Amino acid sequence: MKPEIIAILLIFAVFATAEFLRTDLFHKAGQQRKDGIVEAVSSLILLIFTQPFVLLCGGLLAAALFPAQQNSLANWPVLAQIGLFLIFDDMMQYWQHRLTHNVKWLYELHRPHHDAEYMSIRIVYRNNLFYYLLMPGIWFSGALIYFGLGTVYAYYIVVKLLVICGAHSDLKWDRPLYRRAWLSPLMWVVERVISTPSTHSAHHGRHLADGVTHYKGNYGNLLFFWDVLFGTARITRRYPEKYGVENLQPVSAARQLFWPLIRD
Repeated sequence: MKPEIIAILLIFAVFATAEFLRTDLFHKAGQQRKDGIVEAVSSLILLIFTQPFVLLCGGLLAAALFPAQQNSLANWPVLAQIGLFLIFDDMMQYWQHRLTHNVKWLYELHRPHHDAEYMSIRIVYRNNLFYYLLMPGIWFSGALIYFGLGTVYAYYIVVKLLVICGAHSDLKWDRPLYRRAWLSPLMWVVERVISTPSTHSAHHGRHLADGVTHYKGNYGNLLFFWDVLFGTARITRRYPEKYGVENLQPVSAARQLFWPLIRD
C-alpha cells in the first residue's frame, strides 16, 4: 500500500477515534438511519472507484492531448509544483463548490453533504455518487500527475485531507486557541489561510438568521484564502447552533445517492 494511502487512512482513524471518545462518533445529534447509509456508501464508492477512476482518466486525457509531455514538469521547483495543485485542484474546487450552491441541479448532487444535521469526520466525503465525477480538480490532478507531479501530489493530498478533516470534525480544534488572547494574532492569519472548524461549520449552518451561518460562502476546502480573495468569507469565531439545509423537504437516502436516477 502506498505511503500516502496509509497516511490518509491514519488521519481518518485518528479523527474517528477522537470523535468516538469525545463526541460519540456513531450517535450524533439529529442523525437518522439514512445518514449512516449515505455516508458509508458515498465514502466507499469515492475512495474505491471514483477518485482513482477520475485521476486515471485525467492522466489519459492529458496523454492523448500532450503525448510528448509526460513528466515534462517533474524538474520544476517543489513550490511551483505545489502552486499548480493549489490553483488547478484547490482553487478549481472552490469555484465548483461556489457554482454548486448557485445552480439548482448541481446543488442536488451536493445536497447530501449538507443534509447531515451535525458536523463530523463522517461527512467529509458525503455527496451524491455523481458529484466527484464532475469535480475539475481531480481531473486536473490526474493530468498534473502525468506531467510528473505525482510525488508532490502524494504529500499535497495528505495535507489537504488533514485540513478538510479538521474543518469538518465536531472536535473544534480551533476553539481552545481562540480563548488564548496571546494567540489571537496567529489565529487571525490561520483562519484566513486554511479552513477551520469555525469558518467551515458556518458553511454547514442551517439558519442564516443566526448571525453565524453562511452557506452562500466559506466555500474553501484546503485554503480559506480563496474566500477572502474572492469576497465570500465570513469569520465570526463562533459556531452555528444547528446544521443542515434550510427550507427544504427531507429526501431519502436513495435520492441523495443516486439523483437524478432516483427522485422521491
